[in-house]
Amino acid sequence: MKIYGIDFTSAPSKTKVITCVESFLETDILHIEKFYRFTDFLSFMDFLQRSPSWIAGVDFPLGQPRKLIENLRWGETWAEYVALIGQMTKQEFVETLNQYRQGRANGDREHLRQTDRLTGAISPMKIYGVPVGKMFFEGAPRMLKAGFSILPCHPTNDSRIVIEIYPALIARSIIGKQSYKSDNKQKQTSEMQFLRQEIINQVRSPISQIEYGFIVEVNQQLDGECVSDPSGDTIDAVLAAIQAAQASRQVNCGIPETCDRLEGWICA
Repeated sequence: MKIYGIDFTSAPSKTKVITCVESFLETDILHIEKFYRFTDFLSFMDFLQRSPSWIAGVDFPLGQPRKLIENLRWGETWAEYVALIGQMTKQEFVETLNQYRQGRANGDREHLRQTDRLTGAISPMKIYGVPVGKMFFEGAPRMLKAGFSILPCHPTNDSRIVIEIYPALIARSIIGKQSYKSDNKQKQTSEMQFLRQEIINQVRSPISQIEYGFIVEVNQQLDGECVSDPSGDTIDAVLAAIQAAQASRQVNCGIPETCDRLEGWICA
């Protein structure tokens, strides 16, 4: 099966790209084959629509908290509220969330989904700092419009399957909460490069058979790209592919039947 690991950005450009790892799972080996880098959404979506069958792990929230959706009366299904948001401009979406937060008590301004609480992820409403809310705005409506099967929010008969993952969980299991990446050149250090090397060494080691259920095969050139990319986008795309491959081997990608399909689920 072809497996994509996708490190996403809400504003792709020549300096901040969408990074995609193409891999395939063969028995007990995940072969990391090549990297693709996209500077705009059009080329990214064209790429995804070329192949008829795959599973992609994306590192942006596919859904919003039920509390937000119900309070704003955005709709009763994932497809309904995502289509509604897809008709907004980014500025309209940002202003809607800004206005929603005004006047709300501390601790009740950015809600968490059930899956965020379980994995330690930040709120998908966040539009400053790490702007995962903007990533949702740019990503989810495009996935819906393309007709992909979005699990568990909007399953279809399409053989191109999109799931939400969280690469940081693998990184934390190896190096704890130490920082291994930064988009700010002034904050990029040799220590971060060492940590990226440690992460890639661990995922390539025999212990991956125990941790993930398969060996991760990365050649020397791709290994070097993971370590030398100070933004961490390249290594995060590899971690996303690992999580997507793990999910692909489980019933319903390991998503519990009791999950809230309005909010979505992080497969990790």
